[in-house]
Amino acid sequence: MNRRKFINLSSLGATGFTISGFIPSIAKNNSVNPIVVATWDAGLAANQAAWKVLNAGGKALDAVENGVMVTEDEISCCVGLSGNPDRDGHVTLDASIMDHEFNCGSVAFLERIKHPISVARRVMEKTPHVMLVGEGAQQFAVSEGFKLEADELSKDAKSAYENWLKKSEYKPVINIERKKALSQLDPSLMAPHRLSNGEWNHDTIGMIALDSFGNLSGSCTTSGAGFKMRGRVGDSPVIGAGLYVDNEVGAVVATGQGEDVIRVAGASAVVEHMRQGKSPVEACKFVVERIRRIKKEKAKDIQVCFIAINKKGEAGAFSLHKGFNYAVQTKDGNILHESSFLD
Repeated sequence: MNRRKFINLSSLGATGFTISGFIPSIAKNNSVNPIVVATWDAGLAANQAAWKVLNAGGKALDAVENGVMVTEDEISCCVGLSGNPDRDGHVTLDASIMDHEFNCGSVAFLERIKHPISVARRVMEKTPHVMLVGEGAQQFAVSEGFKLEADELSKDAKSAYENWLKKSEYKPVINIERKKALSQLDPSLMAPHRLSNGEWNHDTIGMIALDSFGNLSGSCTTSGAGFKMRGRVGDSPVIGAGLYVDNEVGAVVATGQGEDVIRVAGASAVVEHMRQGKSPVEACKFVVERIRRIKKEKAKDIQVCFIAINKKGEAGAFSLHKGFNYAVQTKDGNILHESSFLD
Protein backbone atom coordinates (compact mmCIF):
# COMPACT_ATOMS: atom_id res chain seq x y z
CA MET A 1 0.00 0.00 0.00
CA ASN A 2 1.49 3.35 -1.00
CA ARG A 3 1.36 6.42 1.19
CA ARG A 4 -1.38 8.19 -0.82
CA LYS A 5 -3.73 5.20 -0.69
CA PHE A 6 -3.13 4.82 3.05
CA ILE A 7 -3.99 8.48 3.66
CA ASN A 8 -7.17 8.22 1.56
CA LEU A 9 -8.32 5.17 3.46
CA SER A 10 -7.39 6.73 6.78
CA SER A 11 -9.70 9.67 6.00
CA LEU A 12 -12.63 7.28 6.30
CA GLY A 13 -11.89 6.88 9.98
CA ALA A 14 -11.15 3.75 11.96
CA THR A 15 -14.74 2.48 11.65
CA GLY A 16 -15.01 3.23 7.96
CA PHE A 17 -13.68 -0.09 6.70
CA THR A 18 -13.39 -3.74 7.61
CA ILE A 19 -10.22 -5.81 7.72
CA SER A 20 -11.25 -7.91 4.73
CA GLY A 21 -10.29 -5.84 1.70
CA PHE A 22 -10.97 -2.56 3.49
CA ILE A 23 -14.66 -2.78 2.46
CA PRO A 24 -16.59 0.25 3.70
CA SER A 25 -18.94 -0.68 6.51
CA ILE A 26 -20.08 2.78 7.52
CA ALA A 27 -23.07 2.55 5.17
CA LYS A 28 -24.37 -0.40 7.17
CA ASN A 29 -24.00 1.53 10.41
CA ASN A 30 -25.92 4.45 8.95
CA SER A 31 -28.59 2.50 7.09
CA VAL A 32 -31.86 4.33 6.49
CA ASN A 33 -35.33 2.84 6.46
CA PRO A 34 -37.08 4.04 3.29
CA ILE A 35 -40.49 5.68 3.50
CA VAL A 36 -42.94 7.10 0.98
CA VAL A 37 -45.94 9.31 1.78
CA ALA A 38 -48.70 10.36 -0.63
CA THR A 39 -51.83 12.49 -0.44
CA TRP A 40 -55.35 11.08 -0.28
CA ASP A 41 -56.60 7.51 -0.63
CA ALA A 42 -55.22 7.43 -4.17
CA GLY A 43 -51.83 7.43 -2.47
CA LEU A 44 -52.26 3.77 -1.51
CA ALA A 45 -51.93 2.51 -5.07
CA ALA A 46 -49.33 5.16 -5.90
CA ASN A 47 -47.27 4.12 -2.88
CA GLN A 48 -47.19 0.52 -4.04
CA ALA A 49 -45.46 1.50 -7.28
CA ALA A 50 -43.06 3.82 -5.45
CA TRP A 51 -42.25 1.15 -2.88
CA LYS A 52 -41.16 -1.32 -5.56
CA VAL A 53 -38.39 1.16 -6.39
CA LEU A 54 -37.44 1.93 -2.79
CA ASN A 55 -37.59 -1.66 -1.58
CA ALA A 56 -35.20 -2.67 -4.36
CA GLY A 57 -32.68 -0.08 -3.18
CA GLY A 58 -33.68 2.47 -5.80
CA LYS A 59 -33.62 6.25 -5.66
CA ALA A 60 -36.34 8.41 -4.15
CA LEU A 61 -36.51 10.43 -7.36
CA ASP A 62 -37.45 7.37 -9.42
CA ALA A 63 -39.91 6.29 -6.74
CA VAL A 64 -41.86 9.56 -6.66
CA GLU A 65 -42.08 9.68 -10.45
CA ASN A 66 -43.23 6.07 -10.83
CA GLY A 67 -45.64 6.39 -7.95
CA VAL A 68 -47.72 9.31 -9.20
CA MET A 69 -47.71 7.95 -12.74
CA VAL A 70 -50.11 5.29 -11.42
CA THR A 71 -52.61 8.01 -10.55
CA GLU A 72 -52.08 9.82 -13.85
CA ASP A 73 -52.96 6.52 -15.55
CA GLU A 74 -56.29 6.02 -13.78
CA ILE A 75 -59.41 6.39 -15.90
CA SER A 76 -61.92 7.39 -13.22
CA CYS A 77 -59.79 10.08 -11.69
CA CYS A 78 -59.30 13.83 -11.61
CA VAL A 79 -55.54 13.61 -11.99
CA GLY A 80 -54.23 13.45 -15.54
CA LEU A 81 -56.17 13.52 -18.79
CA SER A 82 -59.24 11.93 -17.19
CA GLY A 83 -59.66 14.98 -14.98
CA ASN A 84 -62.28 17.69 -15.09
CA PRO A 85 -61.74 20.37 -17.75
CA ASP A 86 -61.49 24.12 -17.46
CA ARG A 87 -64.59 26.20 -18.16
CA ASP A 88 -63.83 26.08 -21.90
CA GLY A 89 -63.93 22.28 -21.87
CA HIS A 90 -60.21 21.51 -22.09
CA VAL A 91 -58.12 19.48 -19.63
CA THR A 92 -54.91 21.26 -18.63
CA LEU A 93 -52.27 19.64 -16.47
CA ASP A 94 -49.64 20.85 -13.99
CA ALA A 95 -46.80 18.89 -12.39
CA SER A 96 -43.52 19.31 -10.56
CA ILE A 97 -40.64 17.16 -9.34
CA MET A 98 -37.60 17.89 -7.13
CA ASP A 99 -34.62 15.83 -6.01
CA HIS A 100 -32.15 15.89 -3.12
CA GLU A 101 -29.73 18.26 -4.84
CA PHE A 102 -32.20 21.12 -5.43
CA ASN A 103 -32.69 20.05 -9.04
CA CYS A 104 -36.31 20.69 -10.01
CA GLY A 105 -38.59 20.84 -13.01
CA SER A 106 -42.23 21.61 -13.68
CA VAL A 107 -44.84 22.03 -16.37
CA ALA A 108 -48.06 24.04 -16.30
CA PHE A 109 -51.07 24.50 -18.58
CA LEU A 110 -49.97 21.37 -20.44
CA GLU A 111 -52.52 19.74 -22.74
CA ARG A 112 -52.86 16.30 -24.36
CA ILE A 113 -49.86 14.67 -22.64
CA LYS A 114 -50.59 11.63 -20.47
CA HIS A 115 -47.74 11.89 -17.96
CA PRO A 116 -46.94 15.51 -17.06
CA ILE A 117 -44.77 14.33 -14.16
CA SER A 118 -42.36 12.68 -16.58
CA VAL A 119 -42.28 15.80 -18.74
CA ALA A 120 -41.45 17.81 -15.60
CA ARG A 121 -38.53 15.49 -14.94
CA ARG A 122 -37.27 15.97 -18.51
CA VAL A 123 -37.46 19.73 -18.00
CA MET A 124 -35.32 19.26 -14.89
CA GLU A 125 -32.77 16.99 -16.51
CA LYS A 126 -32.60 18.19 -20.11
CA THR A 127 -33.15 21.94 -20.08
CA PRO A 128 -31.57 24.92 -18.32
CA HIS A 129 -35.04 25.91 -17.06
CA VAL A 130 -37.27 25.00 -14.13
CA MET A 131 -40.72 25.53 -15.69
CA LEU A 132 -42.24 25.24 -19.15
CA VAL A 133 -45.88 26.14 -19.80
CA GLY A 134 -48.63 25.79 -22.36
CA GLU A 135 -47.80 25.29 -26.00
CA GLY A 136 -44.07 25.41 -25.28
CA ALA A 137 -44.35 22.64 -22.70
CA GLN A 138 -46.34 20.51 -25.11
CA GLN A 139 -43.84 21.14 -27.91
CA PHE A 140 -41.00 20.09 -25.65
CA ALA A 141 -42.86 16.95 -24.57
CA VAL A 142 -43.46 15.88 -28.17
CA SER A 143 -39.82 16.54 -29.03
CA GLU A 144 -38.90 14.20 -26.17
CA GLY A 145 -41.05 11.41 -27.60
CA PHE A 146 -44.25 11.84 -25.59
CA LYS A 147 -47.40 10.94 -27.51
CA LEU A 148 -49.93 13.67 -28.24
CA GLU A 149 -53.22 12.25 -27.00
CA ALA A 150 -56.68 12.97 -28.41
CA ASP A 151 -58.31 16.21 -27.24
CA GLU A 152 -61.39 14.65 -25.69
CA LEU A 153 -62.92 14.31 -22.25
CA SER A 154 -63.26 11.09 -20.30
CA LYS A 155 -66.80 9.81 -19.77
CA ASP A 156 -66.95 11.03 -16.17
CA ALA A 157 -65.41 14.39 -16.97
CA LYS A 158 -67.79 14.95 -19.88
CA SER A 159 -70.78 14.23 -17.67
CA ALA A 160 -69.48 16.54 -14.93
CA TYR A 161 -68.78 19.31 -17.43
CA GLU A 162 -72.23 19.09 -19.00
CA ASN A 163 -73.77 19.29 -15.56
CA TRP A 164 -71.58 22.27 -14.65
CA LEU A 165 -72.61 24.13 -17.81
CA LYS A 166 -76.21 24.27 -16.56
CA LYS A 167 -75.21 26.96 -14.05
CA SER A 168 -71.61 27.71 -15.05
CA GLU A 169 -70.81 28.49 -11.42
CA TYR A 170 -67.26 28.20 -10.12
CA LYS A 171 -67.44 27.27 -6.46
CA PRO A 172 -64.84 24.79 -5.18
CA VAL A 173 -66.14 22.28 -2.64
CA ILE A 174 -63.60 21.06 -0.12
CA ASN A 175 -62.49 17.41 -0.12
CA ILE A 176 -64.66 16.34 -3.07
CA GLU A 177 -62.66 16.98 -6.22
CA ARG A 178 -62.44 13.30 -7.10
CA LYS A 179 -65.35 10.83 -6.98
CA LYS A 180 -63.97 7.59 -5.71
CA ALA A 181 -65.68 5.62 -2.96
CA LEU A 182 -63.28 4.23 -0.40
CA SER A 183 -65.21 0.97 -0.58
CA GLN A 184 -63.93 0.54 -4.13
CA LEU A 185 -60.36 0.21 -2.91
CA ASP A 186 -58.64 -3.17 -2.87
CA PRO A 187 -59.83 -4.85 0.38
CA SER A 188 -56.25 -5.90 1.10
CA LEU A 189 -55.37 -2.21 1.36
CA MET A 190 -58.35 -1.32 3.54
CA ALA A 191 -57.49 -3.08 6.81
CA PRO A 192 -56.27 -2.07 9.29
CA HIS A 193 -56.44 1.45 7.89
CA ARG A 194 -58.28 4.22 9.68
CA LEU A 195 -60.57 5.54 6.95
CA SER A 196 -63.02 8.38 6.40
CA ASN A 197 -66.61 7.56 5.57
CA GLY A 198 -68.19 8.25 2.21
CA GLU A 199 -66.70 9.37 -1.05
CA TRP A 200 -63.69 11.60 -1.54
CA ASN A 201 -62.70 13.37 -4.62
CA HIS A 202 -59.20 14.80 -5.16
CA ASP A 203 -57.62 16.49 -8.13
CA THR A 204 -54.00 16.30 -6.91
CA ILE A 205 -51.59 13.53 -6.02
CA GLY A 206 -48.49 14.62 -4.13
CA MET A 207 -45.72 12.27 -3.02
CA ILE A 208 -42.53 12.55 -0.97
CA ALA A 209 -39.99 9.83 -0.27
CA LEU A 210 -36.80 9.02 1.61
CA ASP A 211 -34.62 6.29 0.12
CA SER A 212 -32.07 3.92 1.67
CA PHE A 213 -29.28 6.34 0.73
CA GLY A 214 -30.84 8.92 3.02
CA ASN A 215 -31.93 11.14 0.13
CA LEU A 216 -35.28 12.87 -0.27
CA SER A 217 -37.35 13.68 -3.37
CA GLY A 218 -40.89 14.79 -4.12
CA SER A 219 -43.46 15.01 -6.90
CA CYS A 220 -46.85 16.58 -7.48
CA THR A 221 -49.27 16.24 -10.41
CA THR A 222 -52.77 17.58 -10.99
CA SER A 223 -55.44 18.50 -13.50
CA GLY A 224 -56.10 21.55 -11.37
CA ALA A 225 -59.39 22.89 -10.08
CA GLY A 226 -62.31 21.64 -12.15
CA PHE A 227 -63.98 24.30 -14.34
CA LYS A 228 -61.27 26.84 -13.58
CA MET A 229 -60.69 29.89 -15.75
CA ARG A 230 -58.77 29.12 -18.92
CA GLY A 231 -55.06 29.45 -18.11
CA ARG A 232 -55.38 29.11 -14.33
CA VAL A 233 -52.36 27.51 -12.63
CA GLY A 234 -52.36 26.44 -9.00
CA ASP A 235 -49.63 25.63 -6.54
CA SER A 236 -48.72 22.12 -7.76
CA PRO A 237 -46.11 23.14 -10.36
CA VAL A 238 -44.73 26.02 -8.28
CA ILE A 239 -41.52 24.97 -6.53
CA GLY A 240 -41.66 26.26 -2.97
CA ALA A 241 -45.46 26.37 -2.91
CA GLY A 242 -46.88 22.97 -3.84
CA LEU A 243 -43.58 21.11 -3.43
CA TYR A 244 -40.21 21.66 -1.79
CA VAL A 245 -37.26 19.46 -0.87
CA ASP A 246 -34.22 20.34 1.22
CA ASN A 247 -32.13 17.23 1.74
CA GLU A 248 -30.67 18.57 4.99
CA VAL A 249 -34.11 19.10 6.49
CA GLY A 250 -37.08 17.42 4.82
CA ALA A 251 -39.60 17.26 2.00
CA VAL A 252 -43.12 18.69 1.80
CA VAL A 253 -46.02 18.61 -0.64
CA ALA A 254 -49.37 20.41 -0.51
CA THR A 255 -52.90 19.80 -1.74
CA GLY A 256 -56.10 21.80 -1.55
CA GLN A 257 -56.79 25.40 -2.54
CA GLY A 258 -53.67 26.21 -4.55
CA GLU A 259 -54.03 29.98 -4.50
CA ASP A 260 -53.79 30.01 -0.72
CA VAL A 261 -50.80 27.66 -0.67
CA ILE A 262 -49.00 30.00 -3.08
CA ARG A 263 -49.87 32.98 -0.85
CA VAL A 264 -47.63 31.66 1.93
CA ALA A 265 -45.05 29.74 -0.14
CA GLY A 266 -46.51 26.77 1.70
CA ALA A 267 -44.17 23.84 1.12
CA SER A 268 -40.98 25.82 1.67
CA ALA A 269 -42.50 27.44 4.76
CA VAL A 270 -43.14 24.01 6.28
CA VAL A 271 -39.55 22.99 5.52
CA GLU A 272 -38.24 26.11 7.25
CA HIS A 273 -40.21 25.33 10.39
CA MET A 274 -38.79 21.81 10.40
CA ARG A 275 -35.34 23.38 10.07
CA GLN A 276 -36.09 25.24 13.31
CA GLY A 277 -36.72 21.95 15.07
CA LYS A 278 -40.45 21.41 14.67
CA SER A 279 -41.75 17.92 13.93
CA PRO A 280 -43.42 17.34 10.54
CA VAL A 281 -46.89 17.62 12.11
CA GLU A 282 -46.00 20.76 14.08
CA ALA A 283 -44.48 22.42 11.02
CA CYS A 284 -47.49 21.63 8.84
CA LYS A 285 -49.86 22.89 11.54
CA PHE A 286 -47.98 26.17 11.91
CA VAL A 287 -48.41 27.02 8.22
CA VAL A 288 -52.06 25.90 8.16
CA GLU A 289 -52.74 28.20 11.12
CA ARG A 290 -51.14 31.07 9.23
CA ILE A 291 -53.41 30.46 6.25
CA ARG A 292 -56.46 30.54 8.52
CA ARG A 293 -55.34 33.85 10.02
CA ILE A 294 -54.95 35.28 6.51
CA LYS A 295 -58.28 33.98 5.19
CA LYS A 296 -60.26 34.83 8.35
CA GLU A 297 -63.94 33.90 7.93
CA LYS A 298 -63.32 32.73 4.34
CA ALA A 299 -61.22 29.86 5.67
CA LYS A 300 -64.39 27.83 6.16
CA ASP A 301 -64.81 27.57 2.37
CA ILE A 302 -61.38 26.20 1.50
CA GLN A 303 -59.24 23.18 2.30
CA VAL A 304 -55.44 23.24 2.56
CA CYS A 305 -53.35 20.21 3.50
CA PHE A 306 -49.65 19.41 3.84
CA ILE A 307 -47.67 16.18 4.20
CA ALA A 308 -44.04 16.19 5.33
CA ILE A 309 -41.07 13.92 5.95
CA ASN A 310 -38.04 15.06 7.90
CA LYS A 311 -34.46 13.85 7.51
CA LYS A 312 -35.00 11.27 10.26
CA GLY A 313 -37.73 9.60 8.23
CA GLU A 314 -40.51 10.88 10.48
CA ALA A 315 -43.73 11.67 8.62
CA GLY A 316 -46.75 13.78 9.43
CA ALA A 317 -49.60 15.82 8.01
CA PHE A 318 -52.02 18.57 8.92
CA SER A 319 -55.07 20.12 7.24
CA LEU A 320 -57.32 23.09 7.70
CA HIS A 321 -60.50 21.01 7.94
CA LYS A 322 -61.47 17.42 8.60
CA GLY A 323 -61.51 15.06 5.64
CA PHE A 324 -57.91 14.86 4.48
CA ASN A 325 -56.20 11.48 4.50
CA TYR A 326 -52.74 10.39 3.44
CA ALA A 327 -50.98 7.09 2.77
CA VAL A 328 -47.70 6.04 4.39
CA GLN A 329 -45.67 3.10 3.06
CA THR A 330 -42.76 1.62 5.02
CA LYS A 331 -41.35 -1.86 5.48
CA ASP A 332 -44.22 -2.43 7.92
CA GLY A 333 -46.94 -1.86 5.32
CA ASN A 334 -49.02 0.65 3.40
CA ILE A 335 -51.43 2.47 5.73
CA LEU A 336 -53.99 5.21 5.18
CA HIS A 337 -54.12 7.78 7.98
CA GLU A 338 -56.57 10.51 8.84
CA SER A 339 -54.83 13.85 9.12
CA SER A 340 -55.02 16.07 12.18
CA PHE A 341 -56.90 19.29 11.44
CA LEU A 342 -57.84 22.68 12.89
CA ASP A 343 -61.64 22.71 12.47
